[in-house]
Amino acid sequence: MVITGLALGIVLGAVMQRGRFCVTGMLRDIFLQGSWRGFTGLLIVISVHAVGLAALTSLGVIAPEYEEIAPIAVIVGGLIFGLGIVLAGGCASGTWYRSAEGLVGSWIALGTYAASAAAMKSGALSGFNDALQSHTVPLRSLPETLGLSPWLFALALSAGTVVLARRYLEAERSLPVSRTRQPLWRRPLHLYAAAVLIGLLGVLAWPLSAATGRNDGLGITTPTSNILRYVVTGDTQRVDWGVMLVLGLLLGAFAAAKATGEFRVRVPDATAARRAVIGGVAMGVGASLAGGCTVGNGMVQTSLFTYQGWLALLFIALGVALGARLWLKPSAAPSLSEERGGLGALPSVSGLVSLGASQSTQGGGVATLAPGRYRLDTFGAVCPFPLIEAKEAMKRLEVGEELVIDFDCTQATDTLPRWAAEDGHEVVDFSERGAAGWSITVRKGA
Repeated sequence: MVITGLALGIVLGAVMQRGRFCVTGMLRDIFLQGSWRGFTGLLIVISVHAVGLAALTSLGVIAPEYEEIAPIAVIVGGLIFGLGIVLAGGCASGTWYRSAEGLVGSWIALGTYAASAAAMKSGALSGFNDALQSHTVPLRSLPETLGLSPWLFALALSAGTVVLARRYLEAERSLPVSRTRQPLWRRPLHLYAAAVLIGLLGVLAWPLSAATGRNDGLGITTPTSNILRYVVTGDTQRVDWGVMLVLGLLLGAFAAAKATGEFRVRVPDATAARRAVIGGVAMGVGASLAGGCTVGNGMVQTSLFTYQGWLALLFIALGVALGARLWLKPSAAPSLSEERGGLGALPSVSGLVSLGASQSTQGGGVATLAPGRYRLDTFGAVCPFPLIEAKEAMKRLEVGEELVIDFDCTQATDTLPRWAAEDGHEVVDFSERGAAGWSITVRKGA
């Protein structure tokens, strides 16, 4: 029956890849752009999940177990995990599906994430993990504390989420957001549609997983560490439904990326690789302490309305906020008045990778194409750096001047045209540049 985990994982990976679904970006946008649109997508997942789990529990199909919260471990772990996913460039599930898109930096983060999680759960760091998790308080879930039905929380959250989603969907209708000219099957899945599907898959995961003796739903951290422990020890008991889920996620995301021309191996530079190593370690340590990642805590435990889930999500968000403030900054650039003949070559953007002279200008940056027309090369820059650099460069243009932005970050296929529309700029052209590459031309508005 563990094969059902592989099947569900394949669908989940495809949906996440096509929906550009990453909780890191959802939380990051709150602090970088003041937008709750992405976070509303996470609330959709939690709401669908909550209603589905309440129904399955009421029918006696599943019996979720609620543990007492270890507040110190959850707070410290959530904060470390939030910092780690900013450095790694994606959350736990995001790191898996971006690995399937060919990002070697994500491969590095995935390896150190697995190693540090295994060390925390059964290796050299297990004593530290157990010590912090041993300090518990007798609080499990809000419904239990208040003596109320989980249905009340699930329906209340769903109602609030519907209001938020309608607000953002209505705002979208008034925006002239441009897309690449692609067949329907190759176009990205709307974030909210992806969120509904992920929520439904999360509900289905519970009975399928329970049928194999694993009383849990979606999860990333423990299965990821189990893969490494199986490889090292050969213990076949480690290969459970959860392991098959994450392997399926990788396969599904790869199939989706390959079919739509969004797969290409991209090698990080030394700075990005170093951040991936540190970020992956922090992810494994933080998720192990907190009892879950942005999936286990941010989607599953929150839908059960446990204290652990919501407290972990809060401190993951605070970690992302701190990490964004520390590390997500545009590269230094000369003022336009100093180089009116052209924006000049900027220093490499953060996270830029080595692609070769045929695909990238020397060190990336902005170059003059013609009077009033400039090119920003962000090939190899992981999200959100294409957007950060584009916004910074646009500040130095005059109204009516154009900025051609070259990029290969799949998430930027949504964030760049959306930013242009929201800020009143005109998208003149949006086209593909080979496998997993795009070019968007934005004319500055008033």
